[in-house]
Amino acid sequence: MPTTADSKITPRAAEEAADRTAEKHRRIQHEQDRADEARQPSGNESKHKPGVQAGSRFQPTDLPAQHQAKPGNEQELALEPQYQAPDYLGSEKLKGMTAVITGGDSGIGRAVAVLFAREGADVAIVYLNEHQDAQDTQRAVEAEGRRCVLIPGDVKDSAFCKQAIDQSVKAFGKLDILVNNAAFQEHAASLEDLTDERLDETFRTNILGYMYMARAALPHLRQGSSIINTGSVVGLRGSPQLLDYSTTKGAIHAFTKSLAQSVIDKGIRVNAVAPGPVWTPLNPADSPADKVKEFGKGTDMKRAAQPEELSPAYVFLAAPVCSGYITGIVLPVTGSVGAI
Repeated sequence: MPTTADSKITPRAAEEAADRTAEKHRRIQHEQDRADEARQPSGNESKHKPGVQAGSRFQPTDLPAQHQAKPGNEQELALEPQYQAPDYLGSEKLKGMTAVITGGDSGIGRAVAVLFAREGADVAIVYLNEHQDAQDTQRAVEAEGRRCVLIPGDVKDSAFCKQAIDQSVKAFGKLDILVNNAAFQEHAASLEDLTDERLDETFRTNILGYMYMARAALPHLRQGSSIINTGSVVGLRGSPQLLDYSTTKGAIHAFTKSLAQSVIDKGIRVNAVAPGPVWTPLNPADSPADKVKEFGKGTDMKRAAQPEELSPAYVFLAAPVCSGYITGIVLPVTGSVGAI
């Protein structure tokens, strides 16, 4: 039975709910895998130019043909995502601040946690049940000299979201930044392939989870605080294989703009980042291995991004010294021209 934000949920119950959700994700994935195997491959692999290198260090251009069971684990990826951003030097942009990051155990969330810590923030990581990944992120944050707490659970549960925020405030004494980043994604060939269960899982995780977390966080936020939502390039342009996922990402963009207008008088800023293809566990836990190998090569940069190429955008939007006059935007970081 669904809980409400006023309900109480024990840590053990939260972990059990997270385990059930992870098992549901794997079952949905297996159903789609069987459907994919029943379809004949086209055999028309396109030839691509080399990936573009425009950053401070070389980024991988070729990805492994790998498929993972959901929810996916960063430690098991054949190619380790680059999240450390060694050339990024912190300058106390977030000194003395605290942040909650959902989906912070791996991928973009881990990279954001590391840079937030490098800029002086303590970080709470909310995640499903990828405990080893979460512990690796915790160690990376602590290596930057900041505190990190781990909070496993399911953001579809409004009571858990409230308790996660309360636990973070209790640990750090306050809350300055919320990053909504947790997501569920599973491709499908057509709308007819999307069961009610899959639609429910995608919408409740990707948009209701964001709204639950923001609702729980708002009483603790004050002037200078911010909320950053992770949208997507497919929320800007759509995707025929990600009908439900891209729809929720479009909803996140609208939620960002609407909430920004709602809280602007309080001095609270709300923005979103819309990533293009990024090498994280989310995609090998979605696409078949042969598709993963080609992931990101359709961008103008001819490659997928690494998480460390996204995380500075979150620092920019979180730091009052950088973006104190910016609210309600959706910032595309897509590797392509003309993303919006």
